[in-house]
Amino acid sequence: MSKDTAAPEAGGPGMLRIDLQESLQQSSVDPRQLSSFQRILLTTDGTVTEILEAYLWEAIKIVKLYQEAIETEAPVPYLDIGAHSPALIRKVILRGKCSHKNYIYAESIVARDRLDERIQRGLTETQKPVGQLMLEARLETYREILNCCLEPAAELGEYFDIAPGANLISRTYRVFANRQPFMLITEKFPETAFKD
Repeated sequence: MSKDTAAPEAGGPGMLRIDLQESLQQSSVDPRQLSSFQRILLTTDGTVTEILEAYLWEAIKIVKLYQEAIETEAPVPYLDIGAHSPALIRKVILRGKCSHKNYIYAESIVARDRLDERIQRGLTETQKPVGQLMLEARLETYREILNCCLEPAAELGEYFDIAPGANLISRTYRVFANRQPFMLITEKFPETAFKD
């Protein structure tokens, strides 16, 4: 096989996204072992809810597990904010409206003082996905992938009806607007989900 047609290595020298390539090279996730849709979920710069709906052909709803407005106890380097900064902590499940199946668990920390007031209200007062709120506000964003990994499901296994020792695929990324990071998100789903 010639150099030009050789299959990409794990972490893929053929991948265009440098942030994803670097995170995969340092992670326990081998992209060659993932389904096409699992790779899409790890690499997307779009809204995960809309991508899920297109793939599953099912409306997705947000189920809030936990949400609290806080002041940070310590600096959050990936958001470039210090201790005692206003933040919003959220933990949600992306669930099929018809199937009632849980597809993705997500947790986030949001720098509240960097958010449009409409998005802040939407996060606290509605069940809309954050991606939809950003679209409605016409907020131009960029996502930087920081980490991808395999990890034991532990207590999150109950949301997916899997054993605590079963693996979840996880990715963490930060979202920028106006050249500032304003949200740090980690999304997790079972290693056995979304297989072709």
